[in-house]
Amino acid sequence: MDVTLHLAQDPEADALLGRSPLAALIGMLLDQQIPMEWAFKGPAAIAARLGTSDLDAHEIAAQDPEAFAALLSEKPAVHRYPGSMAKRIQQLCQYLVEHYDGDAEAVWQGVGSGRELLKRLEELPGFGRQKAQIFLALLGKQLGVRPTGWREAAGAYGEAKAYRSVADITGPESLVKVRAHKQEMKAAAKAAKAAAKPAG
Repeated sequence: MDVTLHLAQDPEADALLGRSPLAALIGMLLDQQIPMEWAFKGPAAIAARLGTSDLDAHEIAAQDPEAFAALLSEKPAVHRYPGSMAKRIQQLCQYLVEHYDGDAEAVWQGVGSGRELLKRLEELPGFGRQKAQIFLALLGKQLGVRPTGWREAAGAYGEAKAYRSVADITGPESLVKVRAHKQEMKAAAKAAKAAAKPAG
């Protein structure tokens, strides 16, 4: 895997995401309750603090949980909730060690169908259906992983020329479009919630 991604909008962080399947998975895991770029800069920050140029699932899984949480909490913190995210990252790495010998790319290598790939992604700790579908769309659209039926398995996120998620970010312009879509979705959800409240 060696592609140019533009998710962190930071050349070094994006270079790591493009060459390291584990970094891409961790970035996706971190992408909640914080801006997307902040989430996808996380893997590079973790690698730098571990004193390495890449991330290793075996190494992260074996870290002392308190020390690893402290590492993510150093300023600037890797996430708004560094303690709980440190725990999730370790759980993800432990799962990869147990099921894929620590090789993140093995999650999608040689998978026969989009449906099977979605199932494998949903089994990863911290990945619900939506996160799994977004990551599946990212694999198909930008990383060349396209098993039969991948677009269908990714749902709306798999649609061509849709600016719905990180899978569609290829530079600053598309980032603006995705952000606008997310704000529209938030506003719609807020309006629906308000409409559902009983009057009085």
